[in-house]
Amino acid sequence: MADVEDSAAQHQQALMALIRAEISAAGGQLAFDRFMDLALYAPGLGYYVAGAAKLGPEGDFVTAPEISPLFARCLAVACREVLSQIKQQHSGSNASNASNGSNNDLAGKGAVPSSGADLLELGAGTGALAAELLASLAAQGPLPERYLILEPSPDLAARQRQTLAARVPELLARCHWLDRLPDRFDGLVIANEVLDAMPVNRFQIGDAGQVQEVCVAIDGQGFSDRLSESASPALQQAVLALQAEGLATQPGYRSEVNLRLAPWTQALGRMLGRGLLLVIDYGYPRSELYLAERNQGTLMCHSRHQAQGDPYRNIGLQDLTAHVDFSALAEAGIAAGLTIAGYTTQANFLIGCGIDALIAEAAADPMAMLELTAGAKQLLLPSLMGERFQVMGLSRGLNDLLLSGFSVRDLSARL
Repeated sequence: MADVEDSAAQHQQALMALIRAEISAAGGQLAFDRFMDLALYAPGLGYYVAGAAKLGPEGDFVTAPEISPLFARCLAVACREVLSQIKQQHSGSNASNASNGSNNDLAGKGAVPSSGADLLELGAGTGALAAELLASLAAQGPLPERYLILEPSPDLAARQRQTLAARVPELLARCHWLDRLPDRFDGLVIANEVLDAMPVNRFQIGDAGQVQEVCVAIDGQGFSDRLSESASPALQQAVLALQAEGLATQPGYRSEVNLRLAPWTQALGRMLGRGLLLVIDYGYPRSELYLAERNQGTLMCHSRHQAQGDPYRNIGLQDLTAHVDFSALAEAGIAAGLTIAGYTTQANFLIGCGIDALIAEAAADPMAMLELTAGAKQLLLPSLMGERFQVMGLSRGLNDLLLSGFSVRDLSARL
């Protein structure tokens, strides 16, 4: 245990030294999004790219795919609807192979028909979602031509390979890891708990109503906030846009803006030929995210299943997250030429995908049904994940396909 603690301390000190050097080179302060970028993704040192376990009971937090297989089985319904629609539009041909770069030899030799389209998971965690999705689609079809994973963490990518090899070895040939987005993609893109870990800029409203940027400065052996009166032009513009809607106006109000969200969505929009981007994360529409009572923002840190609000503690050893502005995501999607296919809570989405029927399938096995019911409570209850997590679909070329997940209650009017 002492060796592990010593290694963690050395790792933390190396990352902090890197951040201190960058702060010094920048003139004494660093925009918070750059600090968050280094803390999470600095090569070899950042939280998500270093070797410690992150997800699961032995890690720092648990995501929905690890809580219950019901999550993936419900998402498989959406995958099936999208892949079937694309397959129908392709009229059973393999014409998409030339456009999306897939090859017949990657599709496998299984009896379950393929869709002529792919699945792409952005940040696949432990690989639990990929394994359960592939197993479910193999059982009922159609299978994707390929299951693509864009994963920035070499450690997590290795874990994903192990999970898939153990749970769906016959489908491993369909799985491919990428180091960048494809140039062209037809199918379904899944971003489950991805945007919350995207670096954000922080701001505060000054006593005179001015926009201040919350930067990071060296403070002894650690770091602390430093308020800058010269906020970056992009942050200034974003906060003034909030204030034009009557939000984030009172002195002392502090929150975050994700300035990287629009470029991220634009990149996915350029890539997507025909298909759906499905985003699942905790967040709110803009009018709820920037409520007056939410005056300290949503930045949160997670370590060993404990949450706290100090981003300068346990640097490199804790996750940093911020809630998603789903109104901004919708606007970015439309600007990228995508259509809002639906927006709702996770509970509504899973109910629409038939989570109750999936539980009922286990009725013959009381222990399995008990386990599924316990997992469903965590996924559905408003006080847990059911209301805190939201789901948005952004589509192109699906001929107004109505996804089951948005059929219970579409909340797009709240955006």
